[in-house]
Amino acid sequence: MQYAHLLKNPIHFLSLGFGSGLAAKAPGTFGTIAAIPVVILASYLGHTGFAIATLLACIVGVYFCGYTAKAMGEHDHPAIVWDEIAGFMVAFLWLPISWQTLLVGFVLFRIFDILKPWPIRYLDKHVHGGLGIMLDDILAGLATLAILHALIALGWLGL
Repeated sequence: MQYAHLLKNPIHFLSLGFGSGLAAKAPGTFGTIAAIPVVILASYLGHTGFAIATLLACIVGVYFCGYTAKAMGEHDHPAIVWDEIAGFMVAFLWLPISWQTLLVGFVLFRIFDILKPWPIRYLDKHVHGGLGIMLDDILAGLATLAILHALIALGWLGL
């Protein structure tokens, strides 16, 4: 918990996923787990409210993640997981929230975030600062979103 002191700063607290990013192993996975209640709560805003909240999470995330990366002295430190939270929100734009969509969305998002298929990997390596930290997870969220919409349209999620 070398960076636990950062949790006292509200921006770092959010960047570190309410502390979930400080997990000793798999901080990105713990950050995505922390995103689940955020997605559920934001879903009560309706589709438009959810979209606005997601857009705001992405925009402020560029600043939050860049600010915390600078304080930690490392670009995209694994403990910075606001990008996972915002990216996971992207994955649920205009979708019904259910245990099925949350479970499948979680698995898909983690796969895209870990494997970083093209163009996610390219952008992850070539875009720097807060935008670079956020962009790969936003793209992972968009890929997850597309697949979830397709699965729902095909009736494969039992909704």
